[in-house]
Formats: sequence, C-alpha cells, structure tokens
Amino acid sequence: MLVAGVDEAGRGCVIGPLVVAGIAMKAENLPLLVELGVKDSKLLTAKKREALYPQILNLAHNHQIIKVQPCQIDKAVESLRKLHKLNRLEAQTMAQVIEALKPDEAYVDAADVLEHRFKNHIQECLKIKTSIVAKHKADKLFPIVSAASIIAKVERDQEIASLKLEFGDFGSGYLTDDRTVGFLKQLLEKSDDYPSCVRKSWKTAKRAKSEKGSEQTKLA
Repeated sequence: MLVAGVDEAGRGCVIGPLVVAGIAMKAENLPLLVELGVKDSKLLTAKKREALYPQILNLAHNHQIIKVQPCQIDKAVESLRKLHKLNRLEAQTMAQVIEALKPDEAYVDAADVLEHRFKNHIQECLKIKTSIVAKHKADKLFPIVSAASIIAKVERDQEIASLKLEFGDFGSGYLTDDRTVGFLKQLLEKSDDYPSCVRKSWKTAKRAKSEKGSEQTKLA
C-alpha cells in the first residue's frame, strides 16, 4: 500500500511562490520517518530541515513538488467566483501532486475551515481513485505530512534565498515583518509596479501602491 502526505509552505507570504510538496511511501516504511525525527517543519530549525531533506527523499517511493507563482495566486485571489480563490487553487495543486504520486491513500493539511469541503475540492480534480484524508494541522498529526512539510519548507527557503540575492534582504516575506513591508515601499520608489515575485493581490501590497498613487496625485 502506498501512502502519501501533502503540505505547503509560503501560503501567507507576500513575496515568492507557494510551494506544495508531496511524499509517497510504502505503508510499512512509515515508522522510519519517526525514527528520523521528522515532525512539523515549523518545529524544526532550518539546519535540521535541510539535514532531513535528503534522508526523507531517500526513504520515499516518490515525491512531487509544484511551485505556484505569484501571478497564479493573484489570479485566484482576485477571482469573482465564490469558493474559487486561494483555497481552491491550493486544492487543485494538491490534486496535481497526488495524481503524480498515485498513492492508495493521501493525507493532506486542510487549508479550508471546512475539512470535508477541502477534501471534496481535491477529489473532484482527481482522475485516479485515492482515499483522501484532509485534516487541520495534519503536519502535526501524521509523520508523512510532516515529511512533506519539510520538503516544501526547504524548497520555499531556497526560492527566497535566490530572490534575496537578486533584490537584497527583505526579511521573511510575511506582512507581519516590518522589513518586508518596508521592502514593498522601496520597490515602489524605484518603479510604478512590483516585480513578478510580489503577490500584488495582497491587501498590504495594494495599499502601498495606492498610497504612492495618492502622493503622486498631490504632487502633480
């Protein structure tokens, strides 16, 4: 029996992609993840995650990683269709990961407040027969999802590191980070629009752009 875990990293960031990762393993090998020390990626240091990354892939029967770019996220967030926003995009992406892995059973971290709705959104996108278990905090409940969360987080961190080489240190990329908010304003000082790495649909990003427009109008 093949069991998969799917999780994401970077959902709430205003900068960089949303990374969705899936790991498939034979059911009899799942206890090996616990022996490795696999747990929710947020409970591990960056160094520990990086050390576990190749060990997890070595144990895995298969893995799949999809990076959803800011332009795709913006399109979903600004969709006028009810329930066709970021949650639906994440469910569709998880379905693509599951399709690639072809497990008998897949555990996913539910992004929707309603677990069953998120599960249904995934299943309606699947062409294969796979049992889906969608749970809140699945990355804490199921080691296979914890493993996926580690892969997603390491991949996401690598993407952010590459962007920092290009743009400089913008902090964590989350809007709770003053350095990130300051970086958005600096970008607008150099250009009338954000580069492709920024999720333009995020309210704070829109607000900063709107404030700049208002200042330019006053000066005109």
